[in-house]
Amino acid sequence: MRKFIVIAFVLFIGIKSEAQVRVSPGLRGGLNLSTLTNIDDNNSKTDFYVGGLVDIRFNKFFSLQPEITYSRQGDEGREYFNDGSYRYINYELNYITFGAVAKFNFNGGGFHLLAGPSLDLKVGDNYINSSPEDFDLAIVGGIGYTLPNGLTFEARIKQGLVDIYGYDYYNNDGYYTDDAILNQVFQIGISYKFKTK
Repeated sequence: MRKFIVIAFVLFIGIKSEAQVRVSPGLRGGLNLSTLTNIDDNNSKTDFYVGGLVDIRFNKFFSLQPEITYSRQGDEGREYFNDGSYRYINYELNYITFGAVAKFNFNGGGFHLLAGPSLDLKVGDNYINSSPEDFDLAIVGGIGYTLPNGLTFEARIKQGLVDIYGYDYYNNDGYYTDDAILNQVFQIGISYKFKTK
């Protein structure tokens, strides 16, 4: 643990000494292709996300980006009727998400990798016969490219970690994670950072 603290301190000093920290607010939005894992005969649902960000750039290689986003998720599933017929319906899970992604810029250029955690608080759903959990924890990963004018294009994968129905899959043999119903979202979007002096 002590070695980790020393390494983190040295890296922090190196980052601070190389350049002035720059903070830039911005906006982000795009397309969600979402689904729920381990549900038979469901399809992905197309919707959107929109929100704000603050890009904290420590040097040309690394920045930290806190984000707050409204994200419309869920899936397209079957609704069955008494006569055995069914129809597809869009099941909605709408969240306010609080995330913080670390961005690693290759050679100090526009191309970057990103990763980080997200806390999602449910603000609405259209489920009738069940009540999904009020929150989710997720891991986000992706790639992107930032133009010199501050416009960024990104593709992300967001994997939920909390079973949306709060089920426990325990028996004498242990926990069956394969049965968990989790949010899974592929995002394609743009963001814009406002220039600051």
